Amino acid sequence: MRRLAIVSIIVLVPALFLTACRAGRESGYQKYSDGFFDTFDTLVNVTAYVRDQEEFETLFDRARTRFNQLHRLFDIYYSYEGINNIKTVNDNAGVKPVEVDREIIDLILFAKEWYDRTDGKVNIALGSVLKIWHSYRQQGLDHPANAKLPPMEKLKEAAEHTDIDKVIVDEDKGTVYLEDPGMSLDVGAVAKGFAAEIVARELMAEGLKSGIINAGGNMRIIGKPLDGIRGLWGIGIQDPDKFILSDDYSNLLDIVFVKDTSVVSSGVYQRYYVVDDIMYHHLIDPDTLMPGEHNKAVTVVTEDSGLADLLSTVVFLMPYQRGREFVESLDDVDAVWVMEDGRVEATDGMKRMLKSYGAGGELQGY
Repeated sequence: MRRLAIVSIIVLVPALFLTACRAGRESGYQKYSDGFFDTFDTLVNVTAYVRDQEEFETLFDRARTRFNQLHRLFDIYYSYEGINNIKTVNDNAGVKPVEVDREIIDLILFAKEWYDRTDGKVNIALGSVLKIWHSYRQQGLDHPANAKLPPMEKLKEAAEHTDIDKVIVDEDKGTVYLEDPGMSLDVGAVAKGFAAEIVARELMAEGLKSGIINAGGNMRIIGKPLDGIRGLWGIGIQDPDKFILSDDYSNLLDIVFVKDTSVVSSGVYQRYYVVDDIMYHHLIDPDTLMPGEHNKAVTVVTEDSGLADLLSTVVFLMPYQRGREFVESLDDVDAVWVMEDGRVEATDGMKRMLKSYGAGGELQGY
C-alpha cells in the first residue's frame, strides 16, 4: 500500500560481529530472518532472536498467515470469497451497512480519531480523490511521454465526497456504512502499520522477546537484540536524494538506534511519476488536493506502528514549524525532517537516538 523507505541495518565491525554471534549462542538465542512478498504489495521481513529454527518457523508462519488475513480485510482493490473487506464497504456506499470484522472497525475508529486530532491531514474518506491520482499516476508510469496531471476541477468534484462524518460505524452491530454513494475509503496511510502492530502484539503474546517486523519499510521493533552485546537495534533512514539502495549504506541519511518502538518514513521518493520533468509523489494534501510540498521526507519514531505510519504522513504534509509543534505536543513521539531546501531538523528526543548526534556506541554496551 505504500512505502519502501527504511532499511534495517546492524552496524558492527567484523570482529565484534563474530563476538556477537558467539555471545548469542552462549545465551541460548540465535537470529533468524525470512520474508514474503504476497501481502500489502510489499516485502515483509521478519527477524527474530529465538531458541531454534523450529521456533522461528512457527512464529514466521503465524506472522505470514496473519498478515495475509489483514491484507485481505484492508484491501480496497479486490474482493475475496467469504470476506467483507474495505472494498465491500466501498461497493455498498449509499446502499447499505456492511458487517465487517473487528479489525476493520478498530482501524476506522482509529483513523477517525486521528482525523480530528490532526485537523483532517489524513482522511481515509479521501478515496474518491486518491483514486483519480492513482489512475493518472499509473497512466504516467505506463506511458511516460503522455503523463498528465489530473484536472483540478475533477479533483474538486471528487473532494465533495470526502466527508469522514459520513463514515458511520455501528460497533454494536459490527457494521460500517458510507452515507454518500460517491465516497470511498482509502486506508493506505495507516493499514500497513496498523497490521504490523497487530502482528507484533500477537507474536509478543506468544513469547517473542526480540525481533523486527519490517513491513515494506514500516519497522516494528520488539525488545533489544539478544546477541549478548547490544541493547539497541540500528535502523537506517533513507536519504531522499539517493533513491537507490546500496550495499555500503551510502544512501542513508542517518542511523537511529532504538528498541521497543516503531520507525516509519514518508518521502517524495517512495511512489511518484514525472510530468514535464517535475516529480509528483503520492502523498496528497487534502487541503490542496495536490502532493505535499513542504518536505522531502519525514521519519517518525513512536511505539505503536499504526500511529507511526499515520503520523509520518500527517507531519510530512505540514510545514516544518507546524509539524514540529504538533509532534512536540504528543507524548513519546519524535521525528526528523528533511526539508525541500535540504535542511535537516530533529526533535531533541530524536537527536538522542541518531548516530550523527553521537547515539549508537556498540562498544559502549549498546
